[in-house]
Amino acid sequence: MVNMIMHGCNGRMGHVIVDLCREYEDVTIVAGVDAFGENNYDFPVFKSLDECDVKADVVVDFSNAAAVNGLLDYCAAKGLPIVLCSTGLSPEQLDKVKETSTKTAVLRSANMSVGVNALLKVLKEVSPLFAEAGFDIEIVEKHHNQKLDSPSGTAIALADAINDSLTEKYDYVYDRSQRREKRPVKEIGISAVRGGTIVGDHDVIFAGHDEVVTISHRAYSRAIFGKGAIEAARFLAGKKPGMYDMADVLA
Repeated sequence: MVNMIMHGCNGRMGHVIVDLCREYEDVTIVAGVDAFGENNYDFPVFKSLDECDVKADVVVDFSNAAAVNGLLDYCAAKGLPIVLCSTGLSPEQLDKVKETSTKTAVLRSANMSVGVNALLKVLKEVSPLFAEAGFDIEIVEKHHNQKLDSPSGTAIALADAINDSLTEKYDYVYDRSQRREKRPVKEIGISAVRGGTIVGDHDVIFAGHDEVVTISHRAYSRAIFGKGAIEAARFLAGKKPGMYDMADVLA
């Protein structure tokens, strides 16, 4: 049995994961942590990790960037594995994530869905072919109007997967409104759309001469991210310190 702490249990994804865990016989949430502190669950909810005295095998985090530093300190001190799903982390926080991974197991992924992680693998294989053929590369992501960070962590992960596969590195461009020039060859344009209740759409566009290839992923429910996070928690419990990602879970 994997005993899990749900960090951010009262958020949208927290509710999704709590509901999904009821379908698993080998995973149980033993405590929740949320600044709002409401408790409509059958496990204790604490306003902060410092108040949490419940033993667990792993923490799943779907909170926000502001809460991540304290979470990393807590997990490092207790040697508690962490599935880190919060996005919008600063460069300093990313350094702290790496430091924490020397003390406990950390699994960080910009997107927890199986489909997106398969897409990352595909992009690493096909991007060099399109780049060599002179195709321009653009990424368009769409999310609901409550999302705080822009562009999405998934869009950046897609761009990184492309860039890591190329011999010559491309620049990321988020806004072209202040320049008047032809599009440089070695850039990846990343555009963000915010509106309605869009769960998450990502299009990677390879635009060549007289032809366009678009590779897309559509999320129709937050459940896909919740299932991925639970599978990651099952994988990470008991693992040695180090950095892990969803590719390790899916291997």
